[in-house]
Amino acid sequence: MSAFTLAALLMILSGSLHATVNAMIKSGGDRYLHTALMSLSSAVIAVPILFFVPLPNGAWGWLGIATVFHLIYFVLLARTLDRCELSSAYPIYRGSAPLITALVTIGLLGEPSTPLVLIGIAMIGGGILLMLQGRHASREIVLLSLATGAMTACYTVIGAEGVRAVENPLSFILWLFLLMGIGNMILLPRFTTARLGDAAKAYGRSAALAGILSLGTFGLALYALSLGPTAELAALRETGMITATVISITVFGERVTISRILAMTAILIGAVLILL
Repeated sequence: MSAFTLAALLMILSGSLHATVNAMIKSGGDRYLHTALMSLSSAVIAVPILFFVPLPNGAWGWLGIATVFHLIYFVLLARTLDRCELSSAYPIYRGSAPLITALVTIGLLGEPSTPLVLIGIAMIGGGILLMLQGRHASREIVLLSLATGAMTACYTVIGAEGVRAVENPLSFILWLFLLMGIGNMILLPRFTTARLGDAAKAYGRSAALAGILSLGTFGLALYALSLGPTAELAALRETGMITATVISITVFGERVTISRILAMTAILIGAVLILL
């Protein structure tokens, strides 16, 4: 198995886990508090493993910038899911992310690509945008979702640079989760009035499971980015839209339409083109 094939498979798995985590946040009460508890859980898991990996020397700057973008992302994500159904917001903030990532990495940073890959990225983006057909989204929801997608693109590009700058990608990943957990605890009083202890009793188990899955989804994504090109792999992660749609139907009881079937088909074809 080639390095790119392994990276592609890891990124597809990461996308499914990401959709699952977002659904868990959506089903919570205070969504920012749920997100912060999730981040804290990931940090607690990361701490003991840090003793077995080298320090992320050469990537401290990338870690700092990536942490800031992630903290902004968490706040925007919670607010977006507060105001909108998962199946309406998810296509916008996940669909815009790979397109912005491709624009930055291929257009500005000069990463090499091929026409087939660009067609694949376009089909994934087009398929996700097709998910919006028949859905009502206010200007506020669209702007929040696009801002969330922009933060996703930023931390993807920065994370890719950071994970490639260290000797062991796992050191960057673990330190990032530790810093995100600390940052979310510092910001927590600014974005919720709920008591942490009461929230932990109410949905601490769900947040802990989400923390494990979050560590898995972004850890897999960053490790994959250490093996291959950013734009193509970032686009593959958006195949998690299929998982999000299945969850929306089975858990939240949302309706299947022909446009959604066509959209999922376009996403799958785009993924195949990238893999080819």
